[in-house]
Amino acid sequence: MDYQNRAGANKGSGGVAGASETAVDRRERLRKLALETIDLAKDPYILRTHLGTLECRLCLTLHVNEGSYLAHTQGKKHQTNLARRAARDNKDASLMIQAAPAAQQVKKKVFVKIGRPGYKIIKIREPVSQRMGLLFTVSLPEIKEGERPRKRFMSAFEQRREIPNRAFQYLVLAAEPYETIAFAIPSKEMVDQEEDPESVWEHWDQDEKVYSCQFLFK
Repeated sequence: MDYQNRAGANKGSGGVAGASETAVDRRERLRKLALETIDLAKDPYILRTHLGTLECRLCLTLHVNEGSYLAHTQGKKHQTNLARRAARDNKDASLMIQAAPAAQQVKKKVFVKIGRPGYKIIKIREPVSQRMGLLFTVSLPEIKEGERPRKRFMSAFEQRREIPNRAFQYLVLAAEPYETIAFAIPSKEMVDQEEDPESVWEHWDQDEKVYSCQFLFK
């Protein structure tokens, strides 16, 4: 007997849930899981804005309510960023422990800052993927002998000079005895060097004392 097409059959019942229903169910399950493991009052990455929304200071994402934020904390992006932050903190802690004995024996050298170095910034577009990016060139003729420029990216919430703006992040460059300089750049996800080593790179010209770095936005 054809039970599906028999008289009085309820057609369409018991079908597979659509993508939207599946996504809603997944977010709800993630929210309930987060409620069991996260205390929002002690979460160092949550920021309540004056508009009543919630911002994740780790991932720079905005959420309309606690349920949305809690679901986000269980997602891949937040968990990946947590792992990266933990790895960086562990590395910093290890370096501090290793440096502690040396710090007790060797007197820290103090350098007189000589001002900011000259620099040039060029907007670029990768010809194949058409991704936009930036090329930085910094001239450091008076850099300390044996010193190599050090760069890192900093979120708007790590710095204390300006009111945090989630639309920007900072490229920070340090080279003794110059003052540390920072450039505000769009807070967008960037291409990894492993993904495109020909377009994402950095170079220190020891002879000309010129530091260059280039990166692309996704």
